[in-house]
Amino acid sequence: MSLNSYLTLGRSGLRVSPFCLGTMTFGEDLGSAGSSVEDSEAILSQYLEQGGNFLDTANAYTRGHSEKIIGDFFRQGKGQRDRVVIATKFFMNLFAGDPNGGGAGRKAIMAQCDESLRRLQTDYIDLYYLHNWDRFTPIEETMSALDDLVKAGKVRYVGFSDAPAWKVAQAQTMAHFRGWNPLIALQIEYSLMQRTVEGELTPMAEEMGLGVLAWSPLKSGALTGKYTRANGAKMQGLRGGLIGDLSEKQYDIIDAVAKVADECDASPSTVALAWLQAQKGLSCTIIGARTKEQLDTNLKALELTLTAEQLASLSDASKPVLNFPADFLAQAPSISHAGATVNGVPSQKIFLVPDDDSPRW
Repeated sequence: MSLNSYLTLGRSGLRVSPFCLGTMTFGEDLGSAGSSVEDSEAILSQYLEQGGNFLDTANAYTRGHSEKIIGDFFRQGKGQRDRVVIATKFFMNLFAGDPNGGGAGRKAIMAQCDESLRRLQTDYIDLYYLHNWDRFTPIEETMSALDDLVKAGKVRYVGFSDAPAWKVAQAQTMAHFRGWNPLIALQIEYSLMQRTVEGELTPMAEEMGLGVLAWSPLKSGALTGKYTRANGAKMQGLRGGLIGDLSEKQYDIIDAVAKVADECDASPSTVALAWLQAQKGLSCTIIGARTKEQLDTNLKALELTLTAEQLASLSDASKPVLNFPADFLAQAPSISHAGATVNGVPSQKIFLVPDDDSPRW
């Protein structure tokens, strides 16, 4: 597989690369964790040259500078705007003390969209996400405003990020019944260290026709191989604040990744991304990079095919504890099929099933 092995996103005709380039680190406005304008443009050029066509940003990434860097890049003719899919998000507030500066109300959405269009220096946004669920705004107001943006030509497609499964399902059902433009994408945190999304979010997305995009696929760097039991390195700064000290379970996952990496003569980052790419519920992975070298390492995951045994070892080490009724429903095939195999899923005959075909009470 390569970056130009495109796929259609969700229940739509939008063709995107299997790896989306995340640009949260474009710009040094927040310190050393970001990339300079020059380095950001080099990363962007490298991604596009290898066939990538999918960019992810947000209105508040590096306080708006990320969008501006992307806009400048295409305005200066360093790439063809119409050949790429630009995704950005609304919700974050860039205006201190203004209660309508962020969120998902109609006033806020319209203003944030115009601000993003100005920074991106484009007439339209290809994919516009709600960045977080806004519990203070009726979901019908948000969906109606997004539909108006599509009809006005400012947005091509819409999606959600970081929202509960029940709220996404409600929004999608409402859109279908009211004839509004439906959601085509769901962006969620997903990695070997964050698999609880498999309980509700990824099955819901498949049923509702949403393509799933994984953010933080390396768990803020915890899966890069830099942090091991042996070296005792602790995650510092923003990463440390997000994750805290690594747990024994997380070290078990790191050990499993390192073992497979040695077998494949690959980096832990490449292995972790290759495992994620093999998951049934995933459409695209959002990869970030501060340097061209990091981008190269991440892209190698598209060329790495893990064996069934390697995939199983990583899945076993990272098996999550899911909310009820996930584990209970795993028994459903045996309860309903009594030993028969349906759609490739085997079942067992449970104790309630008689051993013969005698009449039932």
